[in-house]
This record gives sequence, C-alpha cells and structure tokens, in this order.
Amino acid sequence: MGDGHPECPQRLDVIEDRLLVTGVADALERREAPEASVEDLELAHGRMHVAAMRGLRDTVIEQARAGGPGHVHVDPDTAVNAHTWDAALRAAGAAIAATDAVIAGEIENAFCAVRPPGHHACRDRAMGFCFFNNVAVAARYALERHGLSRVAVVDFDVHHGNGTEDILAGDPRVLMVGLFQHPFYPYSGDVPAGPNMVNVPVPAYTKGMDVREMIEAQWIPRLEAFRPEMIFVSAGFDAHRDDDLGQLGLTEQDFAWITLRVRDVARRFARGRIVSCLEGGYNLDALARSVEAHVRELADL
Repeated sequence: MGDGHPECPQRLDVIEDRLLVTGVADALERREAPEASVEDLELAHGRMHVAAMRGLRDTVIEQARAGGPGHVHVDPDTAVNAHTWDAALRAAGAAIAATDAVIAGEIENAFCAVRPPGHHACRDRAMGFCFFNNVAVAARYALERHGLSRVAVVDFDVHHGNGTEDILAGDPRVLMVGLFQHPFYPYSGDVPAGPNMVNVPVPAYTKGMDVREMIEAQWIPRLEAFRPEMIFVSAGFDAHRDDDLGQLGLTEQDFAWITLRVRDVARRFARGRIVSCLEGGYNLDALARSVEAHVRELADL
C-alpha cells in the first residue's frame, strides 16, 4: 500500500522466518493459496463491490502505463495497486481452501498467513486495509457449499470487526464473538448489530488477565450454548502491548491462552475444526512471536 505503510509485505516474511527458526514449521503442512472464485466472494459481498474491486485494478494498471502513481485509495489508509486484486483473491482463497481441507478431514485445523486482511471489509465497502472479508467468505462458504448448520466466528483483533458484523449480523446460523478496544477505529461495535453478535468492547490499556476473565464470562458460555460445527478465527495480533496501532496490553501468552480456549470449544463441539486467518499485527517482532504462540496451540506443539 506504499512505503512506510504498516500493512507491509514484511509481515508475512517475519512470520515465516519465526516459524522456521523455532522449528514450528517442521510440524506443519504448508499449502499455497488458490484464488477464490467471484461466485464464492459473492457469498459475502455484493456483486457491484466485487466488480468495483476488479475495476480499480484495471484503473491502476491504465494509470501506471500513463506514468501515474500506481495506487488508487479507497480510503485515506487503504490503497489498491496493480497486484491487490490477485492478492485479495488468494487471501480469500486460502480461507476457502482451508475450509475444504478441514471439513474433508485432511487436517484438523489451519492458520492462513494472508495479506491483505479482511475483517473491516463490509458487504459493499472496502476499508481499513481490507478488500474482501476472508473469514466471512469462508464462514458463508462452509454454510452454503458444505451445508453446515452452525458456525462461529472469533475475532480478537484490537479493532472491531465491523465488516464481519455487517455481513453476518442477524444470520442465526452464525455466532460471532469479538473483543476489541473501544472507543477506537472503526468506532463501532459498542451496540451489537444483531442478537448473534457477542461484542466485548474494552478500554485502552486493558491487560491480558482482564481480557481472559471477560472471555470466560462472555464468550465461552455463548459458544458452548451455540455448539458450533466449525470455528473461524479473525486472528489479529495488534492487541499486543508492543503494537503501536493499538493500546491494549496483551502478550503472546495471552494469545496462546485464547487459542487454547477456542480449541477446547472446537474439540468438544466441532470435531476440532478451526480455520484461522491473519488480520492485524504491525509490530513485526511481536507479530512473529504471537503467531508462533497461536500456531503452537493450534498444532498442539
């Protein structure tokens, strides 16, 4: 999205390096991400939005040929370049392919190390570094293409997953539980958009032990009562205390604990089926450590 932008290619580089140097990668099965089809994107997004994203790609290419900047902004923080369309298709495609593999029983769970992130992408709007909502697409794909009856979405990014809520609010087949700093971008979530939304807004500087207590009190009972057949995770690590894009006080140990609790619910009700997708996390060192902790718990290492 341009030089100096926090949503940078190095995010995936440091994750891969960390998993390799710690030996975690040796225990994982790595798969390349295919492209999502337009039809699958339209499970969560309006047809005009998908067409507009493809049109922006063509506009950027034409401008670049004419000596233009090579970027078109959809909001002040979110820019499209000539490769954004392809990257966004593969980010959503990773979540879909992971869903297929988990439901087929090829793997118990999956972590999708993807860019761009997705949880701010609304049904008809790109925003907040996000173009297509990877988790919402995958959740709807599991319901519509695989015929599941109940899926849960867990979102622990420092920012409210407003796009996921926009797409999934009111769908009785979905339960979404989220915890996020508030008031904070995108300045939503304090009033849930539907009865299937369990939003837990927390003030700046809230620390990990307080977050754990809130999750035990508010997330876990609702998840247990819902009995999801599969769980999708918007895994944002910008709630880490070292991440300057937020002001929460979590550590990698807290992310490991959250993952363990989610995995416990998945084992009891969903045959262990989890698909986790990378969202935020912009301090590169903290991001790498946090993803390692998350993946270790998913892989039971």
